[in-house]
Amino acid sequence: MATTEFVAPRSGRIDPKYNRSKDKGGNFEMAAWLFMRLSGLVLVVLIFAHLFVNLLVDEGVHGIDFGFVAGKWANPVWQFWDLAMLWLAMLHGTNGVRTIINDYADKDGTRFWLKTVLYFCTVAIIVLGTLVIFTFDPCIPGSTLEMCP
Repeated sequence: MATTEFVAPRSGRIDPKYNRSKDKGGNFEMAAWLFMRLSGLVLVVLIFAHLFVNLLVDEGVHGIDFGFVAGKWANPVWQFWDLAMLWLAMLHGTNGVRTIINDYADKDGTRFWLKTVLYFCTVAIIVLGTLVIFTFDPCIPGSTLEMCP
């Protein structure tokens, strides 16, 4: 009968084909793990408060229109609130997809290009979303003040 050697979990012995890190230093993955937990908690608070204010207060979902958003974004608190949701949600999601890419993309080149596209899209959405939040003008150019919400 042949004997098979079983390696105890977390014994530190990793098959070389699964060890992608070239250096043994740095705490980036630990910081990314911690960021996922903390940003997830903050996002739960931000999103549920956002849903409560938008869907349950006053007229509820029937009151959401262009004027509602214009009135909300006239207040810097709501601008910051929505900005925090945008940034945290995008960075949280990007970190999650980065982890999936690292887990499932076998080739270094594939992993590089997938993460390059991911980071480019993340930066583009964060920049565009931030611009929308801070440059939003409820008055259509050329309209009179009476037509502004």
